[in-house]
Amino acid sequence: MDLHELRIFTRVAELASFTHAASQLGLTKSRVSTAVQQLEKQLGTRLLQRTTRHVRLTYDGEQFLERSKQVLADAEQLLAIFQPAASGLRGSVRMDLPSALARDVVLPRLPEFLSAHPLLQVGISTTDHRVDLVQEGFDCVVRIGQLADTDLIARPLGVMKMCNLASPAYLEKYGTPHTLADLAQHRIIHYASKLGMHGAGWEYQDGKESAIHPMQSTLVVNGTDAYQAACVAGLGFTQAPVLGSRKLVELGLLVDVMPQLVAPPMPVSLLYPNRRHVAPRVAALLHWITQIVEPYLAQPDNQLH
Repeated sequence: MDLHELRIFTRVAELASFTHAASQLGLTKSRVSTAVQQLEKQLGTRLLQRTTRHVRLTYDGEQFLERSKQVLADAEQLLAIFQPAASGLRGSVRMDLPSALARDVVLPRLPEFLSAHPLLQVGISTTDHRVDLVQEGFDCVVRIGQLADTDLIARPLGVMKMCNLASPAYLEKYGTPHTLADLAQHRIIHYASKLGMHGAGWEYQDGKESAIHPMQSTLVVNGTDAYQAACVAGLGFTQAPVLGSRKLVELGLLVDVMPQLVAPPMPVSLLYPNRRHVAPRVAALLHWITQIVEPYLAQPDNQLH
């Protein structure tokens, strides 16, 4: 049985699309379709039901997909055992990261990872929207914030301490607030994925609970770079992770204010699809990401160091 055909079938099944699978694999749609047809002919059963709009697994296809993933993972592990040590891990790995984490932590350390695994190709996405791990072909993602219900494996890495920021020019013009009541004379830059003003306010920890003090906002953004740039430009306050803001504070471009009224720390998690089918190259990436990110985070109820 051809392992390449198994990989093609697995991608089509996971994405429920011949077109998307062909795009991710760098193949033509006809080549992908032919590979699946050849596999079905060899097995003597239909694996996928195809219509003009949908591709879905048959009962046999569901059973075959589970075993195919295991076979592919076992094959990669077997190759890793018998490959000369000098050759190392091969193939490509893709991850999605928050932009500040990629810029300040991962990319500066990436030469070490590539030096240890010179035959690997690494793809890094830093989009602000939450990617679909399976549909978009990522091996792992790092997410900040509470996780929704998911079938993905989630490995907690720690929490990010938050801070309140404003530019020196803004504070010179409007003054420095010290209490929630003082915020009545100030503006906050609102971060919202859909550019809506609903929910704009100052988040803070009230005992063990999170609370929001409503505030006026004249600007809403949906990207972290724009969020930070707007604050530096003096357009209002932002509430952001310490990681990613520290350098701007040290350079005097931003000022940390009201440290007694900060938002609760945000959990940081490493997500990946399936613990039983982790290929060696992906396992190496997961271990490395965990190793380099954890020192920058606090554990729950502890301070960021």
